[in-house]
Amino acid sequence: MAHQQPSRRLFVKAATAAMPLLTAGGIESAGRAVAVAAPQAGGPLRLSCNLYSFNEPLMSGQMTLQEVLAFCSAVGFDAVDPTGYYFPGYPAVPDTSYLYEIKRRAFRLGLDISGTGVRNDFTLADPAKRKADIGLVKQWVDVSARLGAPVLRIFSGKGVPAGHTRETVTGWLVDALGECVDYSAKQGIILVLQNHADFIETADQLLDILQHVKSDWLAVNLDIGSFRIGDPYAQIARVAPLAATWQIKEKLFVNGNEVDTDLDRIARLVRASGYKGYLPIETLGKGDPRQKVPAFYNRVKKAMFPT
Repeated sequence: MAHQQPSRRLFVKAATAAMPLLTAGGIESAGRAVAVAAPQAGGPLRLSCNLYSFNEPLMSGQMTLQEVLAFCSAVGFDAVDPTGYYFPGYPAVPDTSYLYEIKRRAFRLGLDISGTGVRNDFTLADPAKRKADIGLVKQWVDVSARLGAPVLRIFSGKGVPAGHTRETVTGWLVDALGECVDYSAKQGIILVLQNHADFIETADQLLDILQHVKSDWLAVNLDIGSFRIGDPYAQIARVAPLAATWQIKEKLFVNGNEVDTDLDRIARLVRASGYKGYLPIETLGKGDPRQKVPAFYNRVKKAMFPT
């Protein structure tokens, strides 16, 4: 949802008096103002906030999920992507009443829920543990449906266990994904497989897995910061046409060296791929996300929607 009405901003400011304040110049946090670019109404691309950006304050209890939603609305995001870790009792499924309350609050703040995610590992040598993680994914497919999240982010796994081959582990992964996708398709949820510099390190490896599964209900969660071998921009370009969501990060790795992301180049790759939908951003590392997130939002906004 695009934020167009000033009254929406005034509502958020009044509703979050105890939170960092929205001022005429942007977001005020810790006594400092961070200017926020005016959102662009409409268009096929919309910015979302991956709430891992707020991992430290959420996990420590410094901020609640509801407070983070209000903050993201005040910044100007069109949507949020709350990982399952931030729901009470994870990995257990939250009460439906709680999920619907989060859904209601997001809607009232003008936010869509662009996705959610879980941490699974389909490369585990123990078949019973892999089966348990298949069950975890299925449970959170149901959560996604209740939240109105169109995609569920999942992982491949940590890597090849000792005594096994990559070919064998790929077979485990493909079988697990196939079972999960059969279930998610019935719920209308797209599973998005994240490249995470683990079992999946390169575009070739990611494309190989998708080719084996062959389902319209399995797509890519394109994590631009997790291609750490060779040229990340070339690998991003290869998998971008298969992306159903992204993670836009401040840093990426060029030939293994961490450097600032060239957001203008990323914007060109996004447009060239024909992608339409949400572009979740994610800030990592040290620093207060109440300062870092609005600042990165501005940079991404400028690159994606140049004036």
